[in-house]
Amino acid sequence: MMPRARRFWSARRVPAALVAAVVLGGSGILLFDVVAVRVASRPAMPWRRRLAHELATRPLDGTWATGCAAAAVLAGCWLIALAVTPGLRGLLPLRRDTPDVRAGLDRAAAELVLRDRVMAVSGVRWARVDVGRRRVRARARAHFRGLDDVRADVDGVLADTVRELGLARQPALSVRVGRARC
Repeated sequence: MMPRARRFWSARRVPAALVAAVVLGGSGILLFDVVAVRVASRPAMPWRRRLAHELATRPLDGTWATGCAAAAVLAGCWLIALAVTPGLRGLLPLRRDTPDVRAGLDRAAAELVLRDRVMAVSGVRWARVDVGRRRVRARARAHFRGLDDVRADVDGVLADTVRELGLARQPALSVRVGRARC
């Protein structure tokens, strides 16, 4: 049985490296200060004394505390969104014929191939194709054939071409054909 073709996920190295650097730097400085106070009996660093004083004297509903809390919430939401969403949405997974090979097709390339095939249909003057994960939307303008005939031909060409692309999940087709303006 072939494994299911799943979507591609980006590695997100830059956000992970930035978060790791900030956490490492902050925890290193805090650890150094705590060890200096507890083990070496030295006074706390001025920034830590000032921060403790500010936290003890400022009200929690003040602008400063609310702003810092809002910034922390936004940063946390951004990191959660990065963690749970795939980043390579522009790649469509292809059908897996062998278990060790994963392949993807760029959406722009799929759009270009499908648009070229639609433009090859007799009577089509203009076409636009949008490829999504679940749906292929095609819009075309016909100029000398009947709209029903052009729609049937475009539908057939798109169905064959989407099947030839070898996508893991066959998207639904949405075809709209109108009369071209002269």
